Amino acid sequence: MTRYILYAFIIINLSGCSGCSKSKNRRKAQIERDKTNLTVKRAGDWSGTTSVYMEEDNGVYKVPVLINGSKMDFIFDTGASIISISTTEAMFLYKQGTLREDDFIGSVNFQDATGNISPGTVVRLKSVQIGDRVLQNVEASIVNNTVAPLLLGQSALAQFGKISIDYERKKISFE
Repeated sequence: MTRYILYAFIIINLSGCSGCSKSKNRRKAQIERDKTNLTVKRAGDWSGTTSVYMEEDNGVYKVPVLINGSKMDFIFDTGASIISISTTEAMFLYKQGTLREDDFIGSVNFQDATGNISPGTVVRLKSVQIGDRVLQNVEASIVNNTVAPLLLGQSALAQFGKISIDYERKKISFE
């Protein structure tokens, strides 16, 4: 019963997403450009290093990540315990059919960097691609806020053995 109430809550909150479907074609075109000349490696097939360029935005660094095949720019946040997406991105993925009801794990309370506690939903992302590395079945939180920042947290980062940041070249390397 709680699960159905949770689904209804999420769907109602996410149904107000404006612009998600309008940007669908633009995002698909960007994804296709990003996929060219990229050999994908799944967990267990890794050797060597993959690097991605980061972009500074108001004092934080963002990196490109493919979530269930959709490109999104995430804040690289080693202090976040889990990947975090807003209801806007969750609704976009839901409308694309890449986030389904069976991906929803449950509801939890999250504590942010300021100490505030807020409700959220935990989901399982089928794929999280960083460079040529694909992580599968990664947990993420959906923050009940349409403008919450996208955070690349430890649920993905901890799966790498080593992460190096080159500020001069604006690159992050994952091993």
